[in-house]
Amino acid sequence: MADSAGRRPIPARNMTVTRRIASSMAKRGLTPNQISTVGLGAGIVAGSALGLTAILPDAARALWALAAAMVVIRGLANMFDGMVAVEHGRGTPTGLFWNELPDRISDVVLLTGAGYGLGGSPTAGWLVACLALIVTYIRALGALAGAPPDFRGPLAKQQRMFSVAGLALLLSFAPDTWRFQWGPDGSWGPMAVLLWVMVPGLLWTAVRRLRRAARYLDQTDHQNRTK
Repeated sequence: MADSAGRRPIPARNMTVTRRIASSMAKRGLTPNQISTVGLGAGIVAGSALGLTAILPDAARALWALAAAMVVIRGLANMFDGMVAVEHGRGTPTGLFWNELPDRISDVVLLTGAGYGLGGSPTAGWLVACLALIVTYIRALGALAGAPPDFRGPLAKQQRMFSVAGLALLLSFAPDTWRFQWGPDGSWGPMAVLLWVMVPGLLWTAVRRLRRAARYLDQTDHQNRTK
């Protein structure tokens, strides 16, 4: 669900090497907001690279590899900004905005970029981006109402990011024969398949989070009434 600080549970956060890197960042004066900005930039580059694969098909392999690398950098930035803020006391009053808003922008750019890219589906890209925003909105709304932060999947942020990054990395070195084409106009490929598969996954994620938040709030209200 969430760690003691209400953050997304990330096992790598407890690794010695990541703790040392976060400590080094804090000692060098890097702020969580600056790290979040790096993550935003990486997310925008990743989505742009995916979209450019359709415009520059001869450079598609390099662009897919770049997108995958940028997603990893975005994920690392998302982890280290929280570590510097919480473990090293560098949080700011505007930290919540810098922690959440760049992620939402990155999600939209990444997922729509995948939709407009080579073998993608713009319709699926926009649909998945909208559903990702709804999933996050349910988490935020539940927490605002008093429920514990819920980061469950099956398609939470990290699953969305690394599913797209994993396929992009695979396409960067896979044989051309793997780039099958199908769909109404014959332009859909592996990325379109992934995006369309993500639609029911995101719907299920939204339902799970909504049900858990509602159940928790109802139980809490019942307990308060019977005291």
